Amino acid sequence: MDDVLRVATYNIHKGVQGIGPRRRLEIHNLGHAVEQFDADIVCLQEVRKLYRRGAQQFTRWPEEEQAAYLAPEGYEAVYRTNARTTHGEHGNALLSRWPVLAHQHEDMSDHRFEQRGLLHVEVIVNGTPIHVVVVHLGLVPASRVRQTAQLLRFIEREVPAGAPVLVAGDFNDWGDRLRRAMAQEGLHRFAGAPVPTYPARLPIAQLDHVYARGLSPVSLQVPSGRAWWRMSDHLPVIAEFRLQR
Repeated sequence: MDDVLRVATYNIHKGVQGIGPRRRLEIHNLGHAVEQFDADIVCLQEVRKLYRRGAQQFTRWPEEEQAAYLAPEGYEAVYRTNARTTHGEHGNALLSRWPVLAHQHEDMSDHRFEQRGLLHVEVIVNGTPIHVVVVHLGLVPASRVRQTAQLLRFIEREVPAGAPVLVAGDFNDWGDRLRRAMAQEGLHRFAGAPVPTYPARLPIAQLDHVYARGLSPVSLQVPSGRAWWRMSDHLPVIAEFRLQR
């Protein structure tokens, strides 16, 4: 339906799965998976821009950056780097079926051992500007609390009051401690019991979420099964919202 916005979020584990000699390239399968989402907006974490070692190790390593490679035909890809390493860099990406009006990045690194960031993209859906923030929060609980506070300050500063907002990504929130802080700023998840997304093979915790403000929830699903846990250590989340008129 024209008034329903379909949003997916997925930590793709840099397009590679396995350890040591069992490491395998999954980016091609992930491309098919993203197409299957049939989502208006796809939010991705752990996306490679450049990885020299991977290009040497795998003969089918795509020549394009992963965000551009994963974008279905007709979608616009936006990528910004969170972390730079010896052999390359990775970060968050957004793929949009709708026109992108603007985008920006903010560093959210809380300590020197983890490089984190948020990606803010404004898209226009049927004439309505929607602000989407893609996040990948840290592994340390205290860091996540501070990063959530930074995220909320960013939204207050950068998003016009009353504008619809989506915040999607890997929150690494094992104890469900961030929900209350988000709700105090009008950002809500789907009601009901959590739907586990991690680890993908035998999920026990929902680390991946889509929060919304100014949008009405319609449906939530988490695809699962062997095909999905082979592609990444996280399962994707697909959420639908109705635009409020």
